[in-house]
Amino acid sequence: QVQLVESGGGLVQAGGSLRLSCAASGLTFSAYDMGWFRQAPGKEREFVAAITWSGISTFYTDSVKGRFTISRDNAKNTVYLQMNTLKPEDSAVYSCAAAAAGYGLTARARYDYWGQGTQVTVSS
Repeated sequence: QVQLVESGGGLVQAGGSLRLSCAASGLTFSAYDMGWFRQAPGKEREFVAAITWSGISTFYTDSVKGRFTISRDNAKNTVYLQMNTLKPEDSAVYSCAAAAAGYGLTARARYDYWGQGTQVTVSS
């Protein structure tokens, strides 16, 4: 059974930082591309960042470029999202997701497995 478990969320002031982690089990982690998505109340789930199975390529939505960094450790079956210079508009539930290696990592439909999510709240 595949499980993706996020951690690291919380309450932080604007300008602060958080590091999210997503621990994967039940799948060959190194064969999967990984992504982070977020969903704020009343809004659709949106793409935040993705990283290919090898870690060589990364992708970001424009609003987080230069502030967020996605990385992975295949030995630990874990993907990370370092979030710096946080803004109130970054507040959302952040979920990680796994996709069999391929293209189009910004699309929700590409992903096969999803975690439950972790809440990030940024106060102004």
